[in-house]
Formats: sequence, C-alpha cells, structure tokens
Amino acid sequence: MASGLLVRRCLTFATGLVECLCFAGAVFGWASLVFVLKTEGYFSSLCVNTTRVNETVLDCSGQDERFSLVFTVASFMNNFLTLPNGFLFDRFGTTVARLFGIFLYTTGTMMMAFSSSALSILLFPALSLLAVGGILFLITNMQVGNLFGSHRSTVITLYNGAFDSSSALFLVIKLLYESGVSLRASFLFLSACSIIHLLRTFILLPRKFIPYPLPDHYTYGITFGKSRHSEQTVAYGSAQRATEEMPLDKNVPAKQEKTFRECLLSRLFVWHLIWLSVMQLRHYLFIGTLNPMLQRLTEGEPSLVSQYINAFAITQLCGVLCAPWNGLIMDRHKGKPRAAGESEQEADLRASVLSLFLTALQCVLFSVCASTPYLPLQYLTFVLQVLNRSFLYGGNAAFISVAFPSCHFGKLYGVVMALSAVFSVLQYPCFALVKGALNGDPFYVNIGLTLLSLLAFIHPLSVYLHCRSLASQRAKSITAST
Repeated sequence: MASGLLVRRCLTFATGLVECLCFAGAVFGWASLVFVLKTEGYFSSLCVNTTRVNETVLDCSGQDERFSLVFTVASFMNNFLTLPNGFLFDRFGTTVARLFGIFLYTTGTMMMAFSSSALSILLFPALSLLAVGGILFLITNMQVGNLFGSHRSTVITLYNGAFDSSSALFLVIKLLYESGVSLRASFLFLSACSIIHLLRTFILLPRKFIPYPLPDHYTYGITFGKSRHSEQTVAYGSAQRATEEMPLDKNVPAKQEKTFRECLLSRLFVWHLIWLSVMQLRHYLFIGTLNPMLQRLTEGEPSLVSQYINAFAITQLCGVLCAPWNGLIMDRHKGKPRAAGESEQEADLRASVLSLFLTALQCVLFSVCASTPYLPLQYLTFVLQVLNRSFLYGGNAAFISVAFPSCHFGKLYGVVMALSAVFSVLQYPCFALVKGALNGDPFYVNIGLTLLSLLAFIHPLSVYLHCRSLASQRAKSITAST
C-alpha cells in the first residue's frame, strides 16, 4: 500500500512538472510565435509603403504595435484573473478549477489553429484564453508540494520555474514551422493533449484539495472502491490541522492574526506590490517589443532575427533550473539557532531581505543591458532576463507566505497579481510612444524604465528596517524582564 501511494505521488509530481513545463506559461514565448505570425501575414494590412531617401520601403510599425497589443491584453488577463481564479479554486476545489482551465486552454488552442491572416483578430481572445487556462494549471499544481513535506518549497519553486520555462513551447512551434509543420497542425496537437490533462485531473489529483500537513494514509484521485475513505481522510486532515492550531495552554490566548484589511494596507504589502509591479512591467515590455527591437538592431536581417529569437527562447528553458536558487537563499537560515526570543516568521522575514535585494539588482542589470543598442550584448540580456524572472515570481509567492498569515495567502497573492496587472498595462502606451514620438528608438523609454526599476530597492530596505525594529523591541523586552 505504501509503495503504491509513493508511486502515485511521484507520478503526480512528474506529470505536474511536465504540464507546467510544456503548457502552462506558453504565452511568454510570444516573441517566437510573432516571427511565425509575421511570415503567415497576420495583421499585414497594417504595413504601408513609405518613401525614405528616394526609395520606397515597407513600414510595418503598425503591425508591430498590434502584435504588442495582443501580448499586452494576454499578459494583463494572465495576472488580473489570478484573483477570481484563486477564489474559484478555493471555493470549488481542484477538479472544477482544472476543468474550467482545460476548457479555456483548449478553446484558445483551437482558435489559434483556425486563425489566419484574414482572421488575425482571433489572436486577441486566443492568446488570452491560453494565458488564463495556463495560470489555472499552475495554481492547481502548486498544492502537489503538500505531498512531499520537507521538500514542499522546493516542489513549489520548481513548478514556478517550469511555468517560466514553458515559454519555449512557442520556440518548438517555430522550429517545427521552419521544418514544414503548419501552425494549424501544431495547435491541433496541443488541443488533443487536453485528453491527457483530463485523465490527470481525475486519476492523479484530488477532487478538492491536498491538505497540509498531510494526514497518514492520505489517498486521492480514482482509488477504486475507496473514494469514501479518501474523503474521510481529507476531513480528518482538516480537523487535525484545526486542532494543531489551538494553543496547548488554554489560559494563553491564541495569537491575534492580522486581518486581511490590515495586511492589505500594511507598508510591507504596499512596497511589495511596487517591487513586483515595476519589475514585471520591465519584463513585459521587453518580451512584447523583443521582435521589433531585434529587427532594428539587425537592420531587418531575417536570419539574424531568427537566430536571436531562438537564443532567447532557449534561455527560457533555464527558468526551471534558476527558480530553486532563490528558495535556497530564503531557506539558508533553516536549522540554524535563532536569536533569543526571535520567532520563525521573523527569521524568515529577515532571510528574505537578501533575496529581495538580489532580485532588484538583477532587474537593473537586465534593464541596462536591454537598453544598450549593441546586438551581441543581448545574449547576456537574455540570461539576466530569465534569471531575474525566475527570482521575481518565486520570491513574490515566498515573501507573501512568510510576511503575512497563511489564512490570507490566496487572497493576497491574487490581489498583488491583479493590481500588478493593472500597472503592466502601461507597456502599451510605452510601445506607442516608441513607435510614434520617438520614431522607433526605444532608448529613452528604456532609460526611464531602468530608473523606475530603482524603486524596487526600497522594498528590501523597508523589510530590513522592519526587522531591525522588531529586534530592537525584542531586546528592550528582554532587558525589561531581567
């Protein structure tokens, strides 16, 4: 029985990793897909002939702007709808949330399959559906970490890294297209893969949730003749968790947790929101404008553009390798003795300062490289981008989990992603400014975003000062008691 449960849990972990790696975050490989869509003539009616220095050239800035708008809408939906998706998952459980996500994802792939240059407008709903369906895959898979106890954080960060790396899916579609496989065939294959998602939903995942801590002999999925036992085990786990949260001494009042409103209005949450928003805007604008930037730096040489797009997409595969590094930085204090009177939450918060600072530093370095109009330097830009993106999203979830009560994690995670999505809409006016008033030169917008990224350093400083204040209060209370 024990070996059967272990095999099932390992299969759940492995298939979840494959699902996140191959499907969930595909929309962030947009730069690779744009190359194919341009070849297919999507939005080509927006290209116009213009006269420059006694010669007629084809100006496709309108086409680039429309592609950027498609990505802006999809990336906004990906983040903003995390809030209702989180509530859907909390309210109805894994099966309902996944069925909804599979429906959205399959609809998106079918729309992509039957789109054409004449139906370019289908890209807007199709990419948005792929984004929202993909984030539901990630949300429902992160609970798999609960099956592995002491390795819980490692599993969660691996899944987030796999989500980032799945942007390479569009690179695979691009390479297949160059080998003669049509865009329609590729997306019809992705639609057919929904059968695998459905089988995994019913066989390898629970109907409701995977509890934490995990009860003994916990089972899930289709266990023939034992479905009732599985439900009872979950109920037992919930009761056990409620018992564990009660203080041992009934004369000692339970710790008063902050309310959701207090967390939302706290200085830590506000600066964390700004920290995420400014860096996310920088990443989204970079991804959305990568193709026209490379067109400009290569002077429109298609083979060079394709070479750099491939290099960018390949580096995205490394996200699954980079993500756990941040977890190691945040967990470096585990097992070490804490200062007298220091709580575990305070120690975790203090350990997060280095992670927050390194993430901000990576973003500034990435932004400086991206702002430099030197083509070979973009290889370094790609490396810094995937490293920073992996740190950014893993650090976002980790910080919320250590800084605020666990009972508010889902709501706070949804709120921070939704509000940062509103801020990320600024990428489209930035792109319009480059194409309009700046005549296609993004240098000044890049400089402005680099300066804006410096705001991210305030967050680790704020957390550091908060920890110092707590340490000072603790020292005074110890002195007073002696």
